[in-house]
Amino acid sequence: MVDSPAVPRSKTVLKRQRQTERRRLRNKSARSELRTLERKLRGAADGEAAKTELKATQRDLDKAAAKGAIHRNKASRKKSRLAKAAAAKQS
Repeated sequence: MVDSPAVPRSKTVLKRQRQTERRRLRNKSARSELRTLERKLRGAADGEAAKTELKATQRDLDKAAAKGAIHRNKASRKKSRLAKAAAAKQS
């Protein structure tokens, strides 16, 4: 937030800044969790573990896209690539 005295500080501007900060932190947390799940899936030891990780990751990608943390096309692209990686572990 800008704390310069030259900047207008109406109540609505202050509220928007608070809302934006809350959303930014929520989205940051969601994206971080997605990266963690992706690493777990790619590092899975066998096909069964990869399959269960894939299901959890796909669910969380859909949730993040629905809430606007990531773009829906990005979620779709990641799901496709992760499914391909999980299938490679099964064979």
